[in-house]
Amino acid sequence: MPLPDTIYCAQQIHIPPQLPDILKSFTKAAIRTQPTDVLQWAEAYFTALSKGEFLPVKERLEMNIASQTTDTGLTPGLLKVLHKQLSQRQKCSRKELQNKWKGVCLPPEQLETLLSLGSFGSVVDWMSFFALGCSTLGGSLMTSLKFACEILTEDEEGGAARIPFTTFVKLYTYLAHLDGDIPQEHMDRFLESLQERV
Repeated sequence: MPLPDTIYCAQQIHIPPQLPDILKSFTKAAIRTQPTDVLQWAEAYFTALSKGEFLPVKERLEMNIASQTTDTGLTPGLLKVLHKQLSQRQKCSRKELQNKWKGVCLPPEQLETLLSLGSFGSVVDWMSFFALGCSTLGGSLMTSLKFACEILTEDEEGGAARIPFTTFVKLYTYLAHLDGDIPQEHMDRFLESLQERV
């Protein structure tokens, strides 16, 4: 086996001009996202970058709100990343969701629990899965919907966190039916009262 060419001086090393900017962006993204497995996340980052897809990057650094006893892994920032990556179509494949989930270094057991809870097969309705993710973040139905509105809104941060009423109805109805303890007439009255204010 021949030996590689020996590099004797810096002039023999060719560095693409865009490499420093790529590495700088990657480093900033890693600091903002704080992945638990940097190598796994880096693979997802550069794969998405090479395909022109949304990067698995949080918009800003997020303090870990989970404790060691209740660590869910999923955070609002990571759910927002997954939403950006998977919401372009209404449905995604289970395999694609598993790859994106792994790319942001979330526990696979949590994903399997959510998929089982939603009774999803090989095709996943994204907004239904998103609603389940919000329910993981919030302990109650209203807290879950609050997280959903904050993640989905296009309003400025700290604003009203408005989302389209039809989206809210879909999320609320799905979670309320999944809960099973909320009578249909209560759900209808609640949505009617909101519709009057919209």
